Amino acid sequence: MKQDRLKLNKGQILVELMVAISVMVIGLLGIFTLLSQSLGLNRVAAEQYIAAHLAAEGIEVVKNIVDHNIIEGNPWNDGVETDGEFGIEYSSLVLDPNLAEEKLKFDEDTGRYNYSTGRDTNFKRIIAIDNISQDEVRVNSRVEWQSRGGTSFSVDLEDHFYNWRP
Repeated sequence: MKQDRLKLNKGQILVELMVAISVMVIGLLGIFTLLSQSLGLNRVAAEQYIAAHLAAEGIEVVKNIVDHNIIEGNPWNDGVETDGEFGIEYSSLVLDPNLAEEKLKFDEDTGRYNYSTGRDTNFKRIIAIDNISQDEVRVNSRVEWQSRGGTSFSVDLEDHFYNWRP
């Protein structure tokens, strides 16, 4: 009778072992899936962070052009009086319509984005100028990019500049 019981228990241990291994594998697959999703979302968040700063930089560069005009005694909107879409670098004093469709490059030596040196990026910055009146200019700085998997993203910032000096 004891021997019959031992024979039955031998098969039961094998079944329990298979169930335990299956539960562990399913748990590990869940953890790996979660880690993979987390890394992907981390990349998207980093790209959004960069794009928001590139868009803000675009607005600041246009502001610098307006400020430069005032300091030099030029008309306040000199260089931004034409409606359209333009490209711009951090040190630009003019808007370039030819750069509107160009992707930015990242120069690792300087830590700056530009159109001439460095490695290619997926970011494209477009500065849209809209002269609302003689004394008001609307500036939209839009950064577009494609992430892994071909998903398109964009960040769009808007500011208005006024001729507030008499």
